[in-house]
Amino acid sequence: MGGKKNTSLAIRKLILQKRAEGKDIRTISNEVRVPKSTVGDIIKKNDEGGPIHDKPRSGRPKKTTCRIDKAIVRKSVADPRKNAGEIANEINEEHCISISYKTAGRRLSDAGLNGRVPVKKPLISTKNRAARLRFAREHQHWTVEQWKKVLWSDESKFNLFGSDGKRYIRRPVNQRFNPRYQIPTVKHGGGSVMVWGAFHHGGVGPIVLIEGIMDKFVYRDLLQNNMLPFARRKMPRGWVFQQDNDPKHSSGLLKEWFVKKKLRVLKWPSQSPDLNPIEHLWDVLGRRVGAQKHSSKAQLFAHLEQEWSKIPLSTIHDLIESMPRRCADVIAAKGYATKY
Repeated sequence: MGGKKNTSLAIRKLILQKRAEGKDIRTISNEVRVPKSTVGDIIKKNDEGGPIHDKPRSGRPKKTTCRIDKAIVRKSVADPRKNAGEIANEINEEHCISISYKTAGRRLSDAGLNGRVPVKKPLISTKNRAARLRFAREHQHWTVEQWKKVLWSDESKFNLFGSDGKRYIRRPVNQRFNPRYQIPTVKHGGGSVMVWGAFHHGGVGPIVLIEGIMDKFVYRDLLQNNMLPFARRKMPRGWVFQQDNDPKHSSGLLKEWFVKKKLRVLKWPSQSPDLNPIEHLWDVLGRRVGAQKHSSKAQLFAHLEQEWSKIPLSTIHDLIESMPRRCADVIAAKGYATKY
């Protein structure tokens, strides 16, 4: 909330002069364009013998007025990706004043717009939203027993050294998962080490190092040599395979292979990592490997493989049992990305 606007000494004298002329508070307010409450306060203070000028204040007065403060906040609300420096420059140019980025930052913080690291979520189109809602509504009443029959799969990248860095965004409290304050991302390949993995309610499945570029032929061979033998040993009768909509996953070659092998594939909506619990399993794996630097891809993969096998069964059960909540959250978010 901004402070009370100051009324200049000249205006105060003018108000008292008009009062001496017999004018009422409403008339004076309209003529000098000052709120009636302010006019009344000035007249009352004068009638009681008090000074009409301001008392001395401690500290340096604010460099911005209430109007400027509101303009700073409006600019951030209109474009959450603008930083305090950009806003300060625009305010200085538009209002012919000189404030620093620190001043703009303080005004934004006072308004509850603190700098935050924006959550990264996939870019969700209208078509994606419709598909996500359709999937969530079709599966919202699936029981945990039904979800236990799904074999979840995905690829993930792990860096040899450090992270991909952070960007900041300014947003209000409790708005982390509002689409307005997210940074859309598009899934892509490459990176230091790319792996494919799978898991189900009974535990983790194979984790495979992907050498080079994985095209539809490499992916088919990976499923043939790794996924299928595991599924035949471990998955219950009537199991379903889950994969995302990467083009190589949905190619004609793979569709034909799934039909030939008589495998059921869960129809998956695009841009939906929040519906896939394996995404959280990758996060768990990343934390278990930690920030340790690895001198080679082989060393990193060996570490990943070791920690993958140690992921607690309780973690896996929690992820599978979250599926009804994930579907409910997609419906509540009207198809937009959720907190998962």
